[in-house]
Amino acid sequence: MSGHGFHVHGPHDHELEHAAQHGDKDSFAGTIAVMTAILATIGALFSYMGGATQANASLYKNNAAIKKTEASNQWNYYQAKSSKQNLAELAMALVAEDKKPVYQQEIERYKKEKADIKTGAEKLEAESTDWDRKSDAEMHLHHRWAQATTALQISIALAAIALLTRRKWLEWGMFGVAGIGVALGVAAALHY
Repeated sequence: MSGHGFHVHGPHDHELEHAAQHGDKDSFAGTIAVMTAILATIGALFSYMGGATQANASLYKNNAAIKKTEASNQWNYYQAKSSKQNLAELAMALVAEDKKPVYQQEIERYKKEKADIKTGAEKLEAESTDWDRKSDAEMHLHHRWAQATTALQISIALAAIALLTRRKWLEWGMFGVAGIGVALGVAAALHY
């Protein structure tokens, strides 16, 4: 700008002045910006859910391992009782007739104790299997949340490319991939 009222400016300045005077807005850029913010927010929620389901899967797998260990301990106890029962049966075969009732009582006691131990061990194994099933279900959900998050991240990348290239087909691609991501998130939320 000179002191004599002569004004020189570049094309960018002209566009800014024109937009300021006429209130023109770039609806393409505005749409992309708003969608990017929405997709980033939804993606953050999906990412959180993915992390939560992964943590649950690990916790459930840990519970399964604990129950499996407890069941193994019970089976070891069962085996010890079986060994004692076998020794009592052997003793009963070797002792005099008047001492056999003592060993017969021990054999019956070991049989009853083994039955109780077996029931407890089988219950613990069933609990372990149930925790494993829950862990697998949580991992499935984790994968769904991860797929949904990935699709939303891809749609945000498409939004950036669309904004830079001003290609309408990329904008539609962004909406399409975002739709897939949201559908995967809904599937995860519905436990599919």
